[in-house]
This record gives sequence, C-alpha cells and structure tokens, in this order.
Amino acid sequence: MPDPHATSPDLLVLHTLRCVGHATLSRIADAAGLPDDDVESHLIDLAVDGLVTREGGVLGGWGLTEAGRTADAERVAAELDAAGARGVVQAAFDEFLLLNPELLDLCSAWQLRTVDGVPTTNDHTDAGYDDRVLVAFVDLDSRAEPVVAALALALPRFGLYATRLGDALALAQAGARQHLTDSTDSYHAVWFQLHEDLLVTLGQPRW
Repeated sequence: MPDPHATSPDLLVLHTLRCVGHATLSRIADAAGLPDDDVESHLIDLAVDGLVTREGGVLGGWGLTEAGRTADAERVAAELDAAGARGVVQAAFDEFLLLNPELLDLCSAWQLRTVDGVPTTNDHTDAGYDDRVLVAFVDLDSRAEPVVAALALALPRFGLYATRLGDALALAQAGARQHLTDSTDSYHAVWFQLHEDLLVTLGQPRW
C-alpha cells in the first residue's frame, strides 16, 4: 500500500534540484533516488511549466527558475502540514543544529591540520591523523542516524539522506577518502543538502 505521506515523484525531483542547486541529470537522479529516465521526464514537464530550466555551459545541467523556487516552497510546506509533521521536523532540526558545528569542525580538520603550531593544508600523508578524523566522522554519523530516522518517519523522502550519508561514509572507510569532503556526493555535500532541505521544508532562511 502506498505511503500517504510519500512525496510525489515530480515534487521530489523539483525539491531535490532546490536542495542540490544547479546540477546535471545524473546528479539529480542520484540525489532523488530515481532512475535517470524518470527524472528527465519530470524535468521536461517541470520545464514546460516554467519551474526549471535547462542551462548551458561546459557542464550543462538544470536549474530552478524563481517560479520553481516559489512553487517548491509552497508544495513542501503543504506536504509538511498535510502530514502533520511540522513539530517532529522542527524537533529533529533542532537536534541537527547541535551536530552541525561539529560536522563543520570535522570538515575543517580533514582539510587542514596543525604542523609545528601552524595550520597547514592537509596533504593526507599522516595516516594516523586522517584515521582519527575518520573515526570522529563515524562517531558523528552514529549520533546523526536517529535524527535522520525521525525525519524519515515524519516524511519518507528524508530517508534518502540516511542512505546517501551512509554510502559516502562507507566509501571513505574503504579508502575513497574524497567522499568525506571533496566530491559532489561527499558526506559534507549530502549533509549540506540535508541542512538546506530542512530550512526549505520549515520555511526558514539560512542566515
């Protein structure tokens, strides 16, 4: 039986683009957890409605129009209220905000380390240092898991973040350390998108 609170695929595509920002088809599909062909079909329909636009340039990709940003904000707010989940999502967001400074500190620690008292770009030649930072990421993730789980119970689309964060961390643990902070599907990138998603869903400004 379909979940009555499940996000419709067209809104999922629109909202994913809102949270990811300008992106290629494959990146939108990965973030939305939908097949490329389905996402492309929804993007074309959304473009006809004036909500998204196909952008040029070397990388190409898709972006939201101002009408698309407005429509997304209105639709996710309506979805949240229809699910009666505003209180749950706000409480989870409050917990997320307690973890967010720690995540930012870990990202800085991964990119910089102190050598002879001087902050230096981390060249990742000190395996012991990198291992300690990775362990700290794992610990943070274990505390973020119940927050994301609570969000997913309220609105199933938030469950995608648990999968994406877990995948990025697993890849980093397997040796692909760029998946902590240095790729478009890194732990930090997915965390940033979750932050943006919570702000948009609750109708709050970033600053």
